Amino acid sequence: MTTPSPTVPLRQQLFRVKPVPKPGAEGSELKRSIGLFQLTMIGVGGTIGTGIFFILSEAVPIAGPAVIWSFIIAGVVAGLSVLCYAELAGAVPVSGSSYSYAYTTLGELPAMGVAACLLLEYGVSTAAVAVGWSQYVNQLLNNLFGVQLPHALSYAPEEGGVVNLPAIALIAMCAFILIRGTSHSAITNTIMVVIKIAVLLFFIAVGMTGWNADHFANFAPFGFAGVMTGAGLIFFSFVGLDAVATAGDEAKNPRRNLPIALISALVIVTTVYVLVALTGLGAQETDKFAGQSAGLSAILENIVGASWPGTVVAAGAVISIFSVTLVVLYGQTRILFAMSRDGMAPKIFQRVHPRTKTPVANTIIVAAIVSVLAGVLPINFLAEMTSIGTLAAFLVVSIAVIVLRRREPDLDRSFRVPLYPVIPILSIIGCLWIIKDLRPITIIVFVIWTAIVLVWYFFTGRKNSALAHRPIDTRTEDAL
Repeated sequence: MTTPSPTVPLRQQLFRVKPVPKPGAEGSELKRSIGLFQLTMIGVGGTIGTGIFFILSEAVPIAGPAVIWSFIIAGVVAGLSVLCYAELAGAVPVSGSSYSYAYTTLGELPAMGVAACLLLEYGVSTAAVAVGWSQYVNQLLNNLFGVQLPHALSYAPEEGGVVNLPAIALIAMCAFILIRGTSHSAITNTIMVVIKIAVLLFFIAVGMTGWNADHFANFAPFGFAGVMTGAGLIFFSFVGLDAVATAGDEAKNPRRNLPIALISALVIVTTVYVLVALTGLGAQETDKFAGQSAGLSAILENIVGASWPGTVVAAGAVISIFSVTLVVLYGQTRILFAMSRDGMAPKIFQRVHPRTKTPVANTIIVAAIVSVLAGVLPINFLAEMTSIGTLAAFLVVSIAVIVLRRREPDLDRSFRVPLYPVIPILSIIGCLWIIKDLRPITIIVFVIWTAIVLVWYFFTGRKNSALAHRPIDTRTEDAL
C-alpha cells in the first residue's frame, strides 16, 4: 500500500487530475475488437428494452397519455448529455465512461462521486432489466405451453414471492458470454439488437390497427407535475446509451467511432421509444396500464383476440432484454476495471485473463452481487435508483465539458458540442429539473450510498491512488 506524501495538502490530493491521453497513446490491456457498427449496437442494445417493454405500466399511471411528453423530455435531456459524452469520448477515449472523464477534468474526489452514480446506474439497472425479463419469460411460457413458473420463484419478497429465479439465471448467462470474450459479446449483442428492432416494428404495425384517438382525450390528468415525474422514471429507459463510452479501451479508432456511435444510438433509441409509446397509448385505454405485466404482449393480444402476436412480442422481449442485461453488465465491469487500474477499487477488478483478454474475476463478482439485487428487490425501486444514478452522471459529464474546454482549449477533439456553452448548461439544468421530481426516498438512498463510496475513497482509495506519488495536477481549480 502506498501513502501520499505528507507534504501534499489534502485539498490537492482530493482534486488531483489524470492527464488526458495523447492521440495514439491510449494503451490498453484489453483487446481493441469493437468497430463503429458494433459500438452503435452497444448503445442501442443497452437501451431499447431497458424500459420500453415494461416501463409503460409504471409511467402511464403517473402521467396519463401525456407520458408521450415524458418520453420526449427524458429524450431531450439524454440527448443534451449524449452530445457532451460525445465530445469527451473523442477527447478522452478510455474505459470508465463519466468516471474517467471526471477524473481528467474535475479531480479524484468528484470522480469517486461519479463512480458511486455509475455503480447505481449499471449495477442496479442490470438487476432491474433482469426482473423485467422474468415477466416476459412467464408470458412466453404461458403462451407456448400453457404453464408459468411458480409465483414464489419469479417475484421478489415484496411482491409476494421468495426469489426471482429467472432474473438470476439471466445474469449468470450474460456473465458467461462476457467471460468468453468481448468480440463474442459484441456479435451476440448485434444479432439481438436486430431482432428486437424487428419485433418492435411488428408491435407498431399490429398495434396501429387498434388505434383509437379517444384514448388521448384526457391527455394530462395529473398535470405538468405528472409529466415530469414520469420523465424521471422514464429516464431509466435511456440507461445504456453511455455504455458506448465504457468501451473506450476496446474500441477501434476510438476518437472517431465513440462520438459517432453515441449520437447514432441516441437517434435510433428516441425514435423507436416515441413510436412504441404512441402506438401503445392509441391501442389501449390509459387505466389498463397500471400493474400490467408484459404490457406490450397484452396490448396486441387484446387487439387481435389471439395469443400469437403477444407470443411474438414476448419472444422478442426475452431476446431484447437479454441484450440489455449483457450490455449493462459489461459496462459495470469495465467501470470497475478502470477504477481498479487507478487504484480506486481492489486490484482483483483489473486482472485480465491471458487467453480471453477479459476481466474474469471482475465479471463473476459483479454478476454475483447483481443477482442478489435482482432476486429480492421489486422493479419500481430499482428503476428509480437507476434513474438518479444516470442523471447525476450525465450532469457531471456536462460540467466536465465546460471545465476541459477552459482548462485545455487546444486539446485534440474529434467532436465538439454545438452551441457551446448553451448545450452543456441546458443539460445540467435538465438533469437537475428531473432529479427534483424524484421521490424523496430515492434521493435519500442515493445520498447515503454516495457518502458510503466517498468514505471508502477517503480512507482507502486516496491512499492507493495511482497518482499518489506522481506530480499533482490541480489545474481544475483554475478552470472553475
